[in-house]
Amino acid sequence: MNAQNQPKGAASPSTGEGRGGGQPGAQKDRLYLFDTTLRDGQQTQGVDFSAEDKGRIARALDAIGIDHIEGGWPGANPTDSDFFRAPPALRQARFTAFGMTKRAGRSAANDEVLAEVVNAGTPSVCLVGKTHDFHVTTALGITLEENLANISDSVAHLVGLGREALFDCEHFFDGWKANPDYAMKCAVAAAEAGARWVVLCDTNGGTLPEEIHEITARICAEIGGERTGIHTHNDTELAVANSFAGVEAGARQIQGTLNGLGERCGNANLCSIIPTLVLKPRYAERFETGVSAETLPRLREASLMLDEILNRAPDRHAPYFGAAAFAHKAGLHASAIAKDPTTYEHVPPEAVGNQRIVPMSNQAGRSNLVSRLAEAGIEADPKDDRLGALLATVKEREDQGFAYDTAGASFEILARETLGILPQFFTVERFRVSVERRHNAIGEEITVSEAVVVVNVDGERMISASESLDPVTRADQGPVSALSRALGKDLGKYQSFTDDIELVDFKVRIAGRGVDAVTRVSIDFADGKGREWSTVGVSPNIVDASFQALEDGIVWKLIRDGAPLAGE
Repeated sequence: MNAQNQPKGAASPSTGEGRGGGQPGAQKDRLYLFDTTLRDGQQTQGVDFSAEDKGRIARALDAIGIDHIEGGWPGANPTDSDFFRAPPALRQARFTAFGMTKRAGRSAANDEVLAEVVNAGTPSVCLVGKTHDFHVTTALGITLEENLANISDSVAHLVGLGREALFDCEHFFDGWKANPDYAMKCAVAAAEAGARWVVLCDTNGGTLPEEIHEITARICAEIGGERTGIHTHNDTELAVANSFAGVEAGARQIQGTLNGLGERCGNANLCSIIPTLVLKPRYAERFETGVSAETLPRLREASLMLDEILNRAPDRHAPYFGAAAFAHKAGLHASAIAKDPTTYEHVPPEAVGNQRIVPMSNQAGRSNLVSRLAEAGIEADPKDDRLGALLATVKEREDQGFAYDTAGASFEILARETLGILPQFFTVERFRVSVERRHNAIGEEITVSEAVVVVNVDGERMISASESLDPVTRADQGPVSALSRALGKDLGKYQSFTDDIELVDFKVRIAGRGVDAVTRVSIDFADGKGREWSTVGVSPNIVDASFQALEDGIVWKLIRDGAPLAGE
């Protein structure tokens, strides 16, 4: 393999260097991880990332230790263009642009579509090209020889510009089944032109693991496994299994997405693949990756963050990271778990940043509760009878629609209240929100909300009002913004503690159906000290649910900052 095509910071295949798990001193192959969430994931129905969303996801992936982060297709849409104009600063991962090979009848240097991808300036570029003869002649309408020239010339163009080139073999496995000689020629053409990685894509997700293994092995024997990648889709629920089949056959790069996002049934789920690589001896003892045992729990955080960005409920039963991934019923299971957790757990929950739950066992529930309280800085005796009341309250409120998994601040306040240790700062006597549609001074029809909040601080009654218009732009920011401003406008001696609070995100979800439906509001906060916290409120009324979450957010901030109690 040409050294100049080796990814930056990469160990050669058998050096044993790297940060993966396994036996100390054992020689290991380097296995590379390529994330396509920001492009493939955006193909998911109902998913539409903003440039800010993409940056947030990319930084989280980089912190985990992903080798390549594919940002999208420069020029394909305004969001991707904005994202590539101001790319995130990555410490480890190679930022990668996606595009397609040049079109027939023009040179690689003069193809404007390819030029836009190249001009994004990323160190790595992944080009997709046809490798199924049917798609070449029918979809592209060109000869098989012209397609081979397009592949070779495009890859050589990237290499000549000093870029790391990857070639994504679209419909490769179906193409192999139809015409193995031609599919092989496409892969070899890319490799001979200097592609660092030739990625075999099961585009329609219909290939079985045995087929993946057999075909991938043939390619690895021809161009080398250290230059072969595997990219599988999940239409038969086999994308993860197919990815490992490719690795067993010799491929040394795996492509996939967070939470398995992707068009139709999705892509290979990196949230299942990566923990298996790091924790399972069969892989940990043979391979090193950019993800270490120390950074692995961050993958769960990234998984939950992605669901929050998409305003989706996390899959409770997702392998490794789901809230129920290590949940055990009472009875025989609970008894066995108490003696030996490995009886029903294939990996320790804490290894992936998760926790064990025995929901039907009061004693085991208390143990988990004490641990969670300790994380919030609350010391509790496992024998304290109040813990039983707290467990019952949490269960009851979750039945009502509350979700405390990602609303730690609200959980802490509920716990303090139930345990009788919630500090008293102020009381809210009442609040009111009104919405008015009217014309402004220049005749434009606008909607304006006005909020009034009455609070009591040390016996002093304070009435604050605020409207929803941005003070600078005068754009309407909605009733929750008005309510937030009114609540935080005058809190007397607490004002200095709350002035640096910022509302980072606001999400609404309907829980339940019909007349029993309620609105769940989740709010993310940040402050000038760099802290972030989340709260939740539930009510049939969206404004009331929002106010619950807002009040919890302010109270949590006052607790953390050690604000004086009422009357002090």
